[in-house]
Amino acid sequence: MPNATVIGLGKSGNAAARLLKRQGWQVTISDRGSSPTLEAQQQELLSEEINVRLGDLFDPESVQPDLIVVSPGVPWDVPTLTTARSMNIATIGEMELAWRALNDVPWVAITGTNGKTTTTALTAAIFQKAGLHAPAFGNIGYAACEVALLDQKIDWAIAEISSYQIESSPSIAPEIAIWTTFTPDHLSRHKTLENYFNIKASLLNQSKQQIFNGDDPYLRSVGKGYPIQENACWTSVNGKSNLLGKPEFGAYIEDGWAIVQDEKIVQANALKMPGAHNLQNLLMSVAAARFAGIEKDAIAEAVSEFPGVPHRLEHIYTWQGVDFINDSKATNYDAAEVGLVAVKAPVILIAGGEPKIGEDQAWLNAIRERAAFVLLIGEAAPTFAKRFEEVGYSNYKDVGTMEQAVKRSSELAKQYGAQVVLLSPACASFDQYQNFEQRGDNFRQLCLGTLQD
Repeated sequence: MPNATVIGLGKSGNAAARLLKRQGWQVTISDRGSSPTLEAQQQELLSEEINVRLGDLFDPESVQPDLIVVSPGVPWDVPTLTTARSMNIATIGEMELAWRALNDVPWVAITGTNGKTTTTALTAAIFQKAGLHAPAFGNIGYAACEVALLDQKIDWAIAEISSYQIESSPSIAPEIAIWTTFTPDHLSRHKTLENYFNIKASLLNQSKQQIFNGDDPYLRSVGKGYPIQENACWTSVNGKSNLLGKPEFGAYIEDGWAIVQDEKIVQANALKMPGAHNLQNLLMSVAAARFAGIEKDAIAEAVSEFPGVPHRLEHIYTWQGVDFINDSKATNYDAAEVGLVAVKAPVILIAGGEPKIGEDQAWLNAIRERAAFVLLIGEAAPTFAKRFEEVGYSNYKDVGTMEQAVKRSSELAKQYGAQVVLLSPACASFDQYQNFEQRGDNFRQLCLGTLQD
């Protein structure tokens, strides 16, 4: 029996291990961590005859498995994986394992720096409204290998795929691939913007139908010289005249309609989510649905019913005329700027967390124009305070925690006549939370608890 090692416990690693077990592998999960939660998972997996090594510094030279499967959060270039590949041990990501199990199913793959989750969720909602079994997975919903384990036949696979997952999944070839946006992110892992771009481009290059956000400045500038498929669909919220590529293949907003290949599909105002960027997400999702042969009525119904995505401009509560909005998924400057521009000004902004490398000028400009006051939390607070002083913005305070930020935000909203309190951190969450979802959930709980008392 061939043996496989899965690196990393957690939803993706556990699903990969179970899929490998079902395929006839002898499976071990290796994880550096050790905690009561991990120990509980270990016992559950042991009962399924899957070995789990906690506190384990995996050494490929001593273990020498036939296959290594890497969970998404594990860097592709750590020494153990580099060594394993140099030893010609087959080493793949969890998403690649799912692709190999599901490659008889057409995939829609969505990648990009920002906008992936909303586009993935809306695309899946449209496909499902059309009566298709089309689960969303990857960075949203299921882990990829969980979908491969489902008993029900899959009609379409709707995958949100990060650069980490593309990097370790070289053979994924989607039926349709969407590139939502491109801005500097994850450079601590990918080192250069060129590396980061090329990883994402590799997914699009292997797809049968490409869809590009034609309003994204970087994609637009690169697109004019980049070798792109002749039938590529470029999108624009600014009308047909603004399309790149062949306009007859494009998707655009004109006269209040989302139009794909010159056919009116759905009225743009059917989507209830705020912001021009969400019209762009609408265009990309609707284009993918039309390329998959979905009828206009199902698209229009799904769009009008779509509630939005938790943690991405999610309306939590309205208190005395002030909207409290959770944008915890804005984990970099570009996403946070988009969130700030999408809501009504003036805004009381809550920002901070674990700081990321990136260009912050557009975000700072939006703060000066739209934020009446900024409450800073987490590790980034001193850095952000310094940057605010450098650009001449003085309406801020380091309050340390989310609890203090929510408490102060309602007072400041009244003081400054702000219509919105917005959590849009421009940071990762790992200084105070396990992930951005936990951060957003904490904001929601505090808002509902504090404001309803």
